[in-house]
Amino acid sequence: MEDLEPFLTIAHKLADAARPVVRKYYRTPVAVDVKADDSPVTIADREVERTMRDILGAELPDHGILGEEYGRENVDADYVWVLDPIDGTKSFISGKPSFATLIALCHKGKPVLGIIDQAITDERWVGVMGQASTMNGTEISARDCEDLKSATFFTTAPELFRGDAAKAYDAVSTKCRVPMYGVDAYAYGLTALGLADTVVETGMQAYDFCALVPVVEGAGGVMSDWSGNPLTMASAGDVIASGDARCHHDVLVTIKAALA
Repeated sequence: MEDLEPFLTIAHKLADAARPVVRKYYRTPVAVDVKADDSPVTIADREVERTMRDILGAELPDHGILGEEYGRENVDADYVWVLDPIDGTKSFISGKPSFATLIALCHKGKPVLGIIDQAITDERWVGVMGQASTMNGTEISARDCEDLKSATFFTTAPELFRGDAAKAYDAVSTKCRVPMYGVDAYAYGLTALGLADTVVETGMQAYDFCALVPVVEGAGGVMSDWSGNPLTMASAGDVIASGDARCHHDVLVTIKAALA
C-alpha cells in the first residue's frame, strides 16, 4: 500500500470543497426529492458529491469512486473513494447540525482513511490507518467503558430496526445506561472523542460507515459488524462502534443472545 499522506491531502481538499456548498444550502428552503428507497435527497447532496467527484477525477483518475448519489465508478481499482456528501439528510433539511460529509479511502476494500466533516460547527475528525485520530488537528481518544450497562448508547432511530433486528435493538437499549438518538455520523465522532461509548446501527451502506472506521479505531475504539467481523466495502451494514473493546464485546454478546 502506498504512503497515505498524499491521499490525506486530497481528502482534506474534498472536505474543504464540500463545506461552502453545504453552507450555501443549510437552513434554506431547498426542494426535497424522495429516492427509490424512500430516503430524501436534495440539491445539496448532489452538488457536494459532484464537486468531490470532479476533484478526484482530476487528481486521481485511476482511483475508483463509490458515492451515495452517483453510484459506482471503477470500483475494482485497488483504491476506491467512498463518499456520502450529506450523511443525515433528514437532519440537514430539518436544520439540525448533526449531519456530516463522509469521505473514506479504501484499499482493496478495507477502509484506511476517513474524514467526518461538519461544516456548520466547523469540526473535522480525521482517521488514518496506523495513526492517532484527530479532531481539528488535536489527537483524540475514546474513553474506558467496561460493559454495556455502563455505556451511553447511540443509534439513529429505533424504528429503523425491523424484524429480528428489533430484538437486538431492544436488548442493547434495555441493558445500556443511557440511550441516545438521532445524531447520525456525529455519534461516531462523539465516541471517538470519549463522550459516548457505543453506537449500534442496522441496514447501513458502505458510504455510511467506511469513513467512520479509521476515525473510531484511530481513537482506540473498535468497529465491526454484528458478528464481530471487520468492516469492509462489502459488509452487509449491521454495524457496531465502541470506544472500549470490553464494551464492544458485551454488545456483541448481547446481540447474539437476542438473536439466538
